[in-house]
Amino acid sequence: MTLSGACSVLGFQGFLSCGSLVHGVFERTGGVSCAPFDTLNVGFSTGDDLYAVTENRNRVLSRLDLPRALFLNQVHGSRVLVLPEDEKKDPGLFWKPGKPGPKVFATADAVVTKQRRLALVIQVADCQAVMLADPHKKVIANVHSGWRGSVQNIIGECVDVMTGRFGCDPGQILAGICPSLGPCCAEFIHYLKEIPPDLWKYKAQDNDCFDFWAVSVDQLLAKGLRPDHIENMNLCTRCSPKRFFSFRKAKKTGRFACAIGLC
Repeated sequence: MTLSGACSVLGFQGFLSCGSLVHGVFERTGGVSCAPFDTLNVGFSTGDDLYAVTENRNRVLSRLDLPRALFLNQVHGSRVLVLPEDEKKDPGLFWKPGKPGPKVFATADAVVTKQRRLALVIQVADCQAVMLADPHKKVIANVHSGWRGSVQNIIGECVDVMTGRFGCDPGQILAGICPSLGPCCAEFIHYLKEIPPDLWKYKAQDNDCFDFWAVSVDQLLAKGLRPDHIENMNLCTRCSPKRFFSFRKAKKTGRFACAIGLC
């Protein structure tokens, strides 16, 4: 393993206005993994050295200054995991530095909670991670939405959970779209079979690339979020391989972390 420098982390301006939130999009530098996973790979399913991934996850949590994290077993589905504030969960579900890895793996592609001092982490390498927060109700969520997630509208499902289970007002929810495949690179040559007709309006006129950033924004707006509460980093992972992992660019690669937590 090779030791890299400090973790490089990006944030959202909208989220920064709320002092009770910790969040960060971690670029691929600052970890210990060797090529092709260099260096801050947090994905265990990539084929990377398990000890390197463990150290990388610990570094992410340390940078967030939170004592524990939840890493989902992401399967490109539409299940939203709910972690109520007053409900005890198996402690083996959470990642804690210096402790053995989680013994229980939560299979879901979104998670919502009011629990404090817990980082909700999405692992991506072209798919979108969409962070959601209601600073008034103190409710947060993190969503893994690739093209399959967009088709299933997992973002909308997650907003429904926030409003239905936690009483959130959609007009108060903040949303941040993390780096992912942009409209420049989200090409689907078999879109007639893969993408439903109601999403074809997001396809470019002169090629088979889709604007899934616009899809996500429209799905959030349809659930009642305010346009000025939605922030897109507008960073394409395939166009920035030195900053982010991209499966479309490299195939065999790592996963970078997008995390949010309540202080």
